[in-house]
Amino acid sequence: MLKNYLKIALRNLTRNKAFSVINIAGLSLGLTCCMLIVLYTKDEISFDRFQKNKDQLYRIQATLSDENETRTIGSTNAIHGPAFKEEIPEIEEVVRTQSSSFVSKKGSDFLNENILFADPNFFTVFSLPMISGDPETVLSDVQSIVISENVAKKYFKTTDAVGKILNLKIDKEFEPFIVSGVAKNCPQNSSVQFESVISFKFQESRGWTDKEWLGFYMNTFVLLNPKSNPATVIPKMNQVFKTKSAEEISKIKHFKQRISFGLQPFLSIHLDKESGDLRNGLDHGSSPIYSYVLSGIAIFILLIACINFVNLTVARSLKRSREIGIRKVVGSQRKQLIFQFLGESFLLSLIAFSFAILLTQFVLPTFNDLANKQLAISYLLDLKLVSGYFGLFLLTGLIAGFYPALVLSGFSPIHTLYNRSKLTQKNYLTRGLVIFQFTLSVCLVIGTLVIYSQFEYLTNKDLGYNDRNLMSFSVGRGENRKEILEAVKHELYGTPGINTVAAFNGNYNGTGAKIDKGEIGFGYIGVDDEFLNVLEIPVLKGRNFSKSYGSDPVQSVIVNESFVKEAGWKDPIGKSINFEWKNRTCKVIGVIRDYHFASLKEQIKPLLLTQDPNYGLGTVYVKINETDIPETIKKVEKIFRKYVPLAPFEYKFEDAANLKRYETEAKWKEMITLAAILSIFVSCIGLFGLATFNAETRVKEIGIRKVLGASVASITALLSLDFVKLILVAIVFALPISYYAVKSWLQNFPYRIDMSWWYFALSALLAIAIAILTVGFQSIKTAMMDPVKSLKSE
Repeated sequence: MLKNYLKIALRNLTRNKAFSVINIAGLSLGLTCCMLIVLYTKDEISFDRFQKNKDQLYRIQATLSDENETRTIGSTNAIHGPAFKEEIPEIEEVVRTQSSSFVSKKGSDFLNENILFADPNFFTVFSLPMISGDPETVLSDVQSIVISENVAKKYFKTTDAVGKILNLKIDKEFEPFIVSGVAKNCPQNSSVQFESVISFKFQESRGWTDKEWLGFYMNTFVLLNPKSNPATVIPKMNQVFKTKSAEEISKIKHFKQRISFGLQPFLSIHLDKESGDLRNGLDHGSSPIYSYVLSGIAIFILLIACINFVNLTVARSLKRSREIGIRKVVGSQRKQLIFQFLGESFLLSLIAFSFAILLTQFVLPTFNDLANKQLAISYLLDLKLVSGYFGLFLLTGLIAGFYPALVLSGFSPIHTLYNRSKLTQKNYLTRGLVIFQFTLSVCLVIGTLVIYSQFEYLTNKDLGYNDRNLMSFSVGRGENRKEILEAVKHELYGTPGINTVAAFNGNYNGTGAKIDKGEIGFGYIGVDDEFLNVLEIPVLKGRNFSKSYGSDPVQSVIVNESFVKEAGWKDPIGKSINFEWKNRTCKVIGVIRDYHFASLKEQIKPLLLTQDPNYGLGTVYVKINETDIPETIKKVEKIFRKYVPLAPFEYKFEDAANLKRYETEAKWKEMITLAAILSIFVSCIGLFGLATFNAETRVKEIGIRKVLGASVASITALLSLDFVKLILVAIVFALPISYYAVKSWLQNFPYRIDMSWWYFALSALLAIAIAILTVGFQSIKTAMMDPVKSLKSE
C-alpha cells in the first residue's frame, strides 16, 4: 500500500511539473529563511551559556538620577567592587576589567595592541579555555601577559608562546612582558572578548590608586554565593556606598545627583539594550528585537509558500476529482485518501527541505555578512536543533497538506464522476489566502521604502559641520604632547594638499556646572583656535577663540544653541558658568550653531567648548584637498612618523566614521529589502500557478468568446480582473497595518523622515503592476490560442 501511495505521488509530481516546481521553489525559499533565522536565534540565546558560573555571575550597574534624567550604566569605579566584597559576605569573588590601547613592537614595525586589564582571578571566574598556562596563576606576576591564539600567531607564528617576550610601550619606553599563558580565541557567542590580558597589579605597581567613589569607567563583575539572593545583596551595596562615599560627597557643593547600584545577571548582558555601551572587555551586544523581526519575516515567507501549496492543490482539485470518485466507488475510505494526499504533501516537503539545506549552505556567507555573524552549517549538528528542524519539516507538511487532503477526500463520487464539482470556482478560502499573502508582501514593500528613506536621511542630513575630506589622527599621550602637537600642526600647514589644520582633545566628555538658574549638564571638549574654521561651524553670536585675547584659555568658553536653550538665556554673551569642582568661573564669548557631534539617533545636547590649558589636545583634524588624497595621506604620515616614531599611524575620515554609526540601519535596509523581494517572488509564483490553472479550466469558454468576436485585450482583462480585485483588497488591509508599524519604528529616531502618502501609493502601484505582469503573461498566452483547437476536443 505504501509503495502504491509513493508511486502515485511521484507520478503526480512528474505529471504536473510546473505546479511541482512552483510548490518546491516556494517551500524551499520559505524553509531556507526559517533555517537561517533558527541558526541566528540559536546563536543569540546561546550567548555566554558555556560559562560554568553563569548563574551566580553578575555585573554591577549604577543608576544615576538628577532633575533632568535617569540613566543606568554598566560601569563602576575601581574601588566599588573590592569594597563591596569586603563588606558583603554573599560576594565570593570580584573581577574588574578595563580596556586600553598600547603600542607594541614586532621587529621593526609598530602596532596598536588592545590590552584588557583584569584582576588575577579573571581566568578562574570566567570559563575561557587556555591552550597553555595555569588559569589560577597566569596573571599573578605584574609583568606577565596572557595572549590569544590570534595574537600568538601574529607575533610568534605559533601558539607555543609561553615564556616569549612581547614589548609594549609604557610612557616613553618599551617594556618586556612575559607570555604566561595562551588562551583560545574567545568564542563568537561570548560577551567577554579580549586579545591580550595584563593584571591590574601592573598598574598598582606603578603607583596607580583610585579610591574615588564618584567615578564610572570600568566593568566590575561579582560572583555570588550559590545560596545567596541578589535582591538582598543590592541594598547592602547601596548602604556600603552611602557610608563610604559620604565624606567625598560632602566636599562637593550642591551635589544633587542620586546614585544607586544594582546587579545585572551576566546572561542578560548580550540582549539587554538598556545596559549601555559594551566595552572594557565586553562586546557583541545585540537586541532581542532583531530575533523577533527576523523570525517574523521567516514565518511570513514560509506561510506564503504554504498558502501557495494549499491554493494550487485545491485549485487543481477538479483535475483529480474523477480519480477520487473512482477510488471511492471501488472502496477507498476517506482516511486512506487523506493519508495518500498527506503523503504527497510530505514527499514534496521532503524534496523542498533537501533543496533548502543546500540553499542555506549557499547563502550562509551572505547572511553572515548581513547579520554580522559567523554562523556555520555545522550548527545544525545539534540534537535539539536537528529535532527542531524535523519538527519544522512535519509542521510544514501538515500545514501545506492537511486542508487540501480534507477537501479532496471529501468529494462526492457522484458529483466528481459527472464533472459537477465547482469548488475551484467558488473557493473563498483560496481567495482569502491570496489576499493574506499579498497583504504581508505589501507591508514588507512599504517597510522597505520607509527604512531605505530613513537610512538615506540619516546618512545625508546636514550635520551642522562639513565632514567631507576631513581626516583625523592622534599624536598620542605623554608629557611633551603639546610640543609634538604644535610641531605637527606647523609642518602640516605648509604641506601641499592640506587646506586647514585644527586640534581638539579627542572625545566628548560629559560634565556639569552652575549657572544663574542652577545646575546644568552638558558635553565638554577642548579645542584650539582653528577648530570651528576647519569643521566650518558658524559662530551665531559673539566671537571665536583668538590668540589676540590672552585670557581666553582661562576665562572664556563657547556654547552651542542647545546650551543656550537649556540655560534659558536670551542674551548669552557675557553669562557666567561656574565650575565649582575646578574652582573656576568662565564667561560665554560666543554661541555656535548646533551640530551633530553624536549620532543622529540621539538628540543634540548642550555643548561647551574650552581652551583650558589643563585639558590636553591630542587629536589633529586635517582638511584635505580633493586633488590627490592618497598622496596627501602619505605626506601626513611622513610628518607623523617624524615626530611620533614609536607609534603606528592610524587615521580615519569623519564622513566614513559618521556613516559607520548607521551600520545597523544599513543591515536592516538590506535584510528588509531582501525579505520584500522574496515574499513578492513567492507570492507571484503562486499567483502565476493559479492564473495558469484558471486559464486551463476556461479554455473552451475563451474559445467560444473568440468565435463570437472577443478581442485578445478583452479576454486578457477578463482573466486578470479577478486577481487584480484580490490584490486591491490586500492593499486596503496592508495600508493601515504598515502605517502603524513604520510609524512606531520611526519613533525610535529623534530625527526622522515625514510619513508621506507616496510610500503607500508607490507600494500599492508596485503590487498591482507585479500582479498584472504575473497574471497577464499567462492570460495573453491563453487569449491568443487558436479557438479551433480549444473547441475541437473534450
